[in-house]
Amino acid sequence: MADLETRIAQGRGDEPADKVLRGGEVFDLVTGTRVKGDVAICGDRIVGIGEDYEGHEVIDVSGLVLVPGFIDTHLHIESSLVTPFEFDRCVAPRGVTTAICDPHEIANVIGPDGIRYFQQASERTVMDIRVQLSSCVPSTDMETAGAQIEAEDLAPLMGHPSGIGLAEFMNYPGVIHRDPGAMAKLHLFEGGHVDGHCPLLSGRDLNAYCAAGIRTEHEATSAEEALEKLRKGMRVLIREGSVSKDLHALQPVLTEVTAPYMCLCTDDRNPLDIAEHGHLDYMIRELIRLGCSPLAAYRAASLSGAEAFGLKDRGLVAPGYRADIVALGSLEACDARLVLCGGVVADDAAFAAREEIAPVGRGSVNAPKVRAEDFRATGNREDTDVIGILEGKILTEHLHEAIAIADGDKRPDAARDLARIAVVERHGKNGNIATGFVRGFELKKGAIASTVCHDHHNIVCVGMDYGDMALAANRLSELEGGFVVTCGGEVLAELALPVAGLMSLEPFEDVRDRLVELRDAAKSLGVTLTEPFLQLAFLALPVIPALKITDRGMVDVTKFEIIA
Repeated sequence: MADLETRIAQGRGDEPADKVLRGGEVFDLVTGTRVKGDVAICGDRIVGIGEDYEGHEVIDVSGLVLVPGFIDTHLHIESSLVTPFEFDRCVAPRGVTTAICDPHEIANVIGPDGIRYFQQASERTVMDIRVQLSSCVPSTDMETAGAQIEAEDLAPLMGHPSGIGLAEFMNYPGVIHRDPGAMAKLHLFEGGHVDGHCPLLSGRDLNAYCAAGIRTEHEATSAEEALEKLRKGMRVLIREGSVSKDLHALQPVLTEVTAPYMCLCTDDRNPLDIAEHGHLDYMIRELIRLGCSPLAAYRAASLSGAEAFGLKDRGLVAPGYRADIVALGSLEACDARLVLCGGVVADDAAFAAREEIAPVGRGSVNAPKVRAEDFRATGNREDTDVIGILEGKILTEHLHEAIAIADGDKRPDAARDLARIAVVERHGKNGNIATGFVRGFELKKGAIASTVCHDHHNIVCVGMDYGDMALAANRLSELEGGFVVTCGGEVLAELALPVAGLMSLEPFEDVRDRLVELRDAAKSLGVTLTEPFLQLAFLALPVIPALKITDRGMVDVTKFEIIA
């Protein structure tokens, strides 16, 4: 940051500004008006708008509209399947200048070292990555993760410049029933920022959760749910990820009245979705197309997020604010023509100038070698719990089907869309294998498997053929993690994710291309889901109702217990 006297001098015009953006109009998110004139930048700060300035560097933005950089208020960068450096290169040119991440995916695999990796990466990226401290590793005691993080493990991680507070508190039963471990973490961050995660919570239970000082919520999936949470003081983050798509349901709630208390987030979005549709830029376009005013949409994308998370230095194109600026062809198109992150143009030169750090979490897949017979589903009763997928949601249905027992096994049934699902513990702790049934993939043959398996990130596999399931699971060990599609004893497509079994070491463009191949391979098996791999990953997360599966068995999330 330039010294205070220099910023004042350049703002007054006594000295030439470091940079001047000339010819555009600033969209003011306070008054909703447009301001003509130059934008003067000194170091990483805006020092003047609405006047004529001289500058050492003048950038022509004639005919463009200047808005504050977009803030993704909740995401897991690991779910983009690339490192923080490739994520930076992927989304910053689309206008995302701040990303508030929770690295609990990598933390579930390798513990605090995963959080430290993100903290160190945040010191080097072009965009500003803010690293919340993961609150629930593992998310519950009903799964086997690679690590466990308690309050005493979080304390040494506090105080890093990237920090804001405690990341999403997923164990909401632990909060409302005052679990000692949950309380220790909340006490550690008492008076600070704590992110929420409480799907379908309402009434007195929601009151209790909010009373803990939890102020944000990205799990609202209906207008009614969002409105109750807004009324109870929570900032509602509209989410549009690769699987969890809540924008259309919540769009009617976003108005110029509510916009100061609503933000945008992606949670989990992969490079293929980003390439085909966009990131926060897509959300802004879609909100406006559905009827939101540009003022409400752009407030939610920037100023509201800045204020919700205490980032008082950003969210407006105004003097004294961080020079996070997006130059657009139009507000409706949200088509970034130029992006500045802290006064630095987010271009190839800026990305090339970064100092990268060595990846962590190599060799983290230590699963047992599995056989076809390991995927049998034994049982002595035909009544069977079945996970029912709701496409576009991470909520699931708890279904019941009568499935015949033959030779001590309940077989998958393509005609009834009943596929085998299995979770294989891969951290080398116990070798657990749990099996069950899922409806919604429309699989006719073969198998797909992944080590992206929220939040414990064991191997999760779904299939119609046990041999193909075993082939896919064992191939993941050879790849150090990733995605695999198999059929007829052959690997049809794969993507290696050797960084903790979650992230690729390849450029995001290559990951995008592999995802196209994987999607096509899955379709060849009959899969009808738009995003089968991340949909599969969320079937193992036991904090999202109603029925899930972990390495310890099927989980009734409503009762918060493993089904005997």
